[in-house]
Order: sequence, then C-alpha cells, then structure tokens
Amino acid sequence: MAAVGIEESSVRLLSTDSGSSGPRWVDGSEVEWEAPWTVHQENQGKEGFGSIRRKLIKKPKRVDSFDVEAMQIAGGGGGAHGHYAKDSSLWPTLALAFQTLGVVYGDMGTSPLYVFDDVFSKVPIESEVDILGALSLVMYTIALIPLAKYVFVVLKANDNGEGGTFALYSLICRYAHVNLLPNRQPADEHISSFRLKLPTPQLERALNIKENLEKRSSLKTLLLLLVLMGTSMIIGDGILTPAMSVMSAISGLQGEIAGFGTSAVVIVSIVVLVSLFSIQRFGTNKVGFMFAPALALWFFSLGSIGMYNIIKHDITVLRAFNPAYIYYFFKKNRRGAWSSLGGCVLCITGAEAMFADLGHFSVRAIQIAFTCVVFPCLLLAYMGQAAYLMKYPASSSRIFYNSVPGDFFWPVFVIATLAAMIASQAMISATFSCVKQSMALGCFPRLKIIHTSRKRMGQIYIPVINWFLMIMCIAVVSIFQSTTDIANAYGIAEVGVMMVSTTLVTLVMLLIWQSKLFLVICFPLIFGSVELIYMSSILSKLLEGGWLPLAFATFFLSVMYIWNYGSVLKYQSEVRGKISMDFLLDLGSDLGSVRVPGIGLLYNELVQGIPSIFGQFLLTLPAIQSTIVFVCIKYLPIPVVPQEERFLFRRVCPKDYHMFRCVARYGYKDVQKEDHHAFEQLLIESLEKFLRKESQEYALERNLNEDTDCFSLRSWDSDFPRAEELRIPLIHRQASEEAGASTSQEAAVALPSSSMSSDEDPSLAYELSALREAMDSGFTYLLGHGEVRAKKNSIFLKKLVINYLYAFLRRNCRAGAANMRTPHTNIIKVGMTYMV
Repeated sequence: MAAVGIEESSVRLLSTDSGSSGPRWVDGSEVEWEAPWTVHQENQGKEGFGSIRRKLIKKPKRVDSFDVEAMQIAGGGGGAHGHYAKDSSLWPTLALAFQTLGVVYGDMGTSPLYVFDDVFSKVPIESEVDILGALSLVMYTIALIPLAKYVFVVLKANDNGEGGTFALYSLICRYAHVNLLPNRQPADEHISSFRLKLPTPQLERALNIKENLEKRSSLKTLLLLLVLMGTSMIIGDGILTPAMSVMSAISGLQGEIAGFGTSAVVIVSIVVLVSLFSIQRFGTNKVGFMFAPALALWFFSLGSIGMYNIIKHDITVLRAFNPAYIYYFFKKNRRGAWSSLGGCVLCITGAEAMFADLGHFSVRAIQIAFTCVVFPCLLLAYMGQAAYLMKYPASSSRIFYNSVPGDFFWPVFVIATLAAMIASQAMISATFSCVKQSMALGCFPRLKIIHTSRKRMGQIYIPVINWFLMIMCIAVVSIFQSTTDIANAYGIAEVGVMMVSTTLVTLVMLLIWQSKLFLVICFPLIFGSVELIYMSSILSKLLEGGWLPLAFATFFLSVMYIWNYGSVLKYQSEVRGKISMDFLLDLGSDLGSVRVPGIGLLYNELVQGIPSIFGQFLLTLPAIQSTIVFVCIKYLPIPVVPQEERFLFRRVCPKDYHMFRCVARYGYKDVQKEDHHAFEQLLIESLEKFLRKESQEYALERNLNEDTDCFSLRSWDSDFPRAEELRIPLIHRQASEEAGASTSQEAAVALPSSSMSSDEDPSLAYELSALREAMDSGFTYLLGHGEVRAKKNSIFLKKLVINYLYAFLRRNCRAGAANMRTPHTNIIKVGMTYMV
C-alpha cells in the first residue's frame, strides 16, 4: 500500500510564482506544508523511487468548495453584493420606507412623551431663554446625531446590508485577522460575499493599521471588549426601553383619572409589559403587522398637535433655530444646564436602531423615512410643546398630555400606548439579533433560537432572553416607580452604544474606506466630543439610577467574555492535541479496528488536522464506520454564506482510508433550518461531487505530467492506491488476508454495473459504490462530551473562570447535539477532558 506523506489532499493544484517566496495554491493562498512524496514498493522486488517532488504546474484559478445544489460559484464583482440586493425602484423603496416606521423609529418617536419632562426637572422655567434654549438644544441634537451621523455616515458602514455593533466587528475581522479564534482558512476569503474591494488611496496607512492590529494581542482583546461592551449596552436597552416607554405612556392617566396614583401606574405598566413579552413567541412578522400604520398615525398626531400648538400659543418659538439660544441657556443656568443634558439626550434614544435594524430594510428606505417623516414630525412636536410652555410654564411635568387638545386625549393616549409597545418591540427584536450574532461569532453561550419567519431570516425569537428581559423590566418598574430615575439609566445605555459605534466606524474609515485623514479626524472629533459631553452629564446621575445599565452591561460583558475566553482556550487545546498523521498511517486503513458499513459523522471544531476526540473513539469502540467524515460547523464574519459555497471538502489520509473533512460554513445571519435527513443528503451529494471533481483534477494533472515527462505513470500509480487496491473489502480485512486477497477480476465483478461507465476512473467508480453502500447502512453521529479544566499550575483567577464560571455556562447552555439537530438515536458520545 502506498503511503502519502501529507496530512490532507485536496483537489487544488500547486503553482509557482517567480515573485513569491514559496509554493502557493492556484487560488493564491499560501501552502502550509511542503509536498515531498515518498513512494514505498511493498511486496515487490523493485526498488523505490525515493523522494519525488511533484512539479508545480501553473493552472487557472479554481475553487475548493462544493455546493449542495450546484458546482458553480457566482463570480464577478456583483457576487459579493448580489445576495443582499434590494429593489431600488421608487415604489418598493417607498413601501419599505413606510415599513421602517413600525420597526426602526418607534423608540425615537416616543421620546416626546418624556424629554421636556426630564429636562425641566433639572432646570426650572424662569424665562423664555430656558424654553428656547432647551428647544434649540433638542433640535440640534436630533440634527447632529441621528441625521448627520447615522443617516449620512454610519449607515454606509454596513456589512453587505447588515448593521449593528457586531456587523462592524465582522467587517473589520474580514480585513484584519483580529478574531481571537484561530480558525480562519485561506479558502474562506474566496467566498463571493467575503470579497472586499480595497481602494487605492491611503493603502499604505491602512496596511500599517492592519499589521499593528494583527501583531498585538492586546489590541485584539481591547477591540473585542469594546464590541462586547456595545452589545451589552444594547441588551441593557432591551430592558430599559420597554420600562421607560410603557411607564411614560401609562403615566398620562395620572392627571386624567382621579385617584390614579403611582402604584396604579406601576401595576398597569407591569400588565402591559407581561402582555408585550408574551406575544413575542408569535414572531415579529405577525406581531408587527399593524406597527407601521400605527406609527404612521402616531407621527401624524405628533406633527399635527405640534403645528396646532405653535399656531395657537406662540409662533415665536421658531427663534430656537438660532443656535445662540443654546449659549444663552448655558450662560443663564450653568451647572443646571449641564445637568439637563441627561434629559436632552433622550430625544435621540433609538438612533442606534437605524443602524442595528438595517438588515431588514435598505439604506435608502431608512434615509427617506427619517428625512421626510420622522425628522420634521419630531421637530414640530418639540416646538409645539415649547409653544405651550411659553404660555403655561407650570405644566412641564406633564407637558405632552397637557398640550393635547382636550377632545383628543383618549385617542392620543391609545395611540401613545401602542407606540410605546412598538418602541419596546423594536429594541426586543434588536436584542435577539445581537445575541444571535454574538453566538455565531463565539461570544455568547448557545441558546435555543426559534426562527419565526420563512421569508425573513432575521426574524427570530430566543425564549430564554425574552423571559429574562421581561423579569428585568418588571423589576426595574417595581423598584424605581418613576420615569425620572429610569431616564438617568436609559441615557447611559444609549450614549454608551453611540460611543462604541463612533469608535468602530472611525476604524472602518481608516482601515477599509481609507478616507482622507482630515475627514477621519473630523468624524470622532465632532460626534465623539458631543457624545462625551452628554456622557459626562449622565454619569453625574450615577447614584440616581445611572448605575443600572452599568450593572447590566458588566453582567453581560462578563458572560460573553468568559465564554469567548474559554472557547478560545478549548480550541487552542484541540489544536495542540490533534492526532499525528503518522499515527493513523501506522494503524493502516482499518485504523486498528474493524471497519463496519456506515458513515460516521464526527463533529468537531477543528478546520485542519485530526481531532484528539477521534483517538478516544478508536480506543473505545470495537468497530468504526467504513466512511468517516470530520464535520466542522464554522461561522464566518460575514452575514450570509451563499448556499453554493457552503461546504468545503478535503480528503484525509490516502484513498483507501475513506476519511474526509467537511467544513460547513455559515454566516452570522444564516439559518440552519434543515433537519438531519436533509443535511445528510446534501452532505453525500456534495461528497460525491467532490470525488468526481478530484478524479478529474488528478487525471488532468497526470496528463500534463505525462506531456512534460515530469515523472512516469508508474510513479503516479505508486503515489495513490490503484483501482485493484481500492477494491479490497473494508470489512474484516484481517480475515480477507488470511483467506487470500481477491483478484482484481473478482473484485471488479463485485462492483455494481450501474456505478461503472466507459469513461470513468475505476477507482472513482469503486469509491462511489462504497460510499453509496455506506450510506445505505445509515449514519452515526460521533460527538465528544468534553470537559474543560484549567491546568494545575494555572493562576487562581484562571482556575476560577474556567473550572467554575465557564463550566457553569457550558452545563447550562444548549447541548451540542440539540444545537446541531442530530437524532438522539444515532448518537455515540465519548467523554474527554481538555486541560487549558
């Protein structure tokens, strides 16, 4: 039997490049191993050919990935964006813009319920300067942060149509190897949606930044912590937004119904919150069916009431367009004005949702909705409230409902309550999306995810997170019982997320956009300075409720970082402990055991090498399946992997071992809907295509080598098992040797006639026949039940984190078998301890 001295063989061929330092694959990726082949002639009276180096042949670019449906990959520049292309014609865009009102702008749209109430609780109204200054501050805050920053800059920093903190992080991870999990492969970069165009200006500066990020592990860790902090703040928003919005809407009954006090507000708010979280399981699509019309009616009400108050009470509030009133406001109130910034920042709550919910819509739709509907209606609403305060300055504590004409109170109250629930729904959905992205990128424990829509992959429901948010919302409403204290907490979470986005977008401008240095400096200087000023004001309320989002953020940050830290250490331990190829070659093709019919799918996390858990199976099981496939489910830092580029196959060991590696690649928004039967069928179809493609490649390479007289056909036949060798039965090999090996003619008779064709390689025909026979015998899922423990010489903190905290998360998260949708009746588990 010929022994091949390489770890894996794939269908890609090697090529040489005079300008390169070493051999490279024809697709441009570097070769990680030398390719000397040693040929051994056993049971023959001839000398071996010694060490032969295959000639490196220049060939056209090929792809080492195989589809479950087709072999071709959509090439060209449009492939990267075609998957996310949305209809850019006018009417569909306008319809999409209308839908954004119900999902994206609910939080920002409900801000007029409580902004001036909170602002003037810090600054009493003594003159028109107080009213006009606060109004001018609110107007220019909305114009600067949501309009200038998000609509015109941040929305463009999307990841192929996806937005949010983790989308920015994944975008950076594609350009620079900053992901702490070392499972990136050169083949990943050839996925159509992975490819990125690098502009030519300032390229050297971008490459220097990339090199510094990749070299320094401290910068990688700092970047990850920044992303996790932003995600933690968004989850905190998912707790505070429902509490704040619902309480603000319900509090309108206090001045309308006699005896309706604080306790009644708390009780009714809790009832509304329980109802809101209880209907989440029906899915965003069904729950949000009426959202867009309701929010459109809400914004129409805001604009109409505002215009009515401006005309009726004081049209001179239009003077607030003069930013000088901001200066007068601060000059008059000094510390009080600075303290009121904590209430002013509430006018832009939900601005981050424009970016986080981008995956459901398009950039153009969100821009149209904000500039044409949301922005003017909000300005009219705040100017109308200011006009009412100019005439009735004592009504600031209940300004929104007081400014509503008396006959319209109950209709507006109903619409306001619906708008508050819709605002809460938007942040709850955003929280689900953030948790799913965190899980896909290895930064959150595995949880059960329910996909509630067959058309929109982003619409999901996570039961554990849903009920956790509900309990926390009820606790916040019950403890604080006041929107003022909740507002102090609310502002910290909002501004914290904005500051993280500013930092990440600045890095995108440097590394990816390669913008001019002046523009790069202006972006954080302008927007970052404003956000820092707001944050300084909010932090002064740390003891008045501001500690709450920091507590939430610290908790979720700890959970995510501990999970990521433990997962990285476990992966590194698996890499160090992988089985040597020489060991498997010494065992022989029977692997030191009996090969029984069937296909064994061994799930592991390694993208290269033989996992150590396979050695445990060889030691534990008396027999092993005739075909072994090492399946690795890997998530890439891209939203979606096209279906035709899902699987990456490679051969492990020589042909007669019948062992393969399959890397199933998914994006962080991909949905694994298929059951195990569908997955098995797709995997076998892909494997058959791989075998046929491999046979064609080797035949082509052999013909080229014959033409150039690089080495004889005899050396080729010695490198790989001949058809006669492949026909040796896999089962009971020892018994076959004792009885005498079957002749090639007898073995050929054993082959099904349907598997042979006149132009097909006999070895390929036999291998396909053996694969079908194994498939008919059934699939067995080989899973490792691993326990992760810190080494004895580790420091106390590491032992605490790994042995207790990380172990607790692993025990209580979703099990691997359930997460991979494997049938329980076909599972074989082997325990193993990883020392990290």
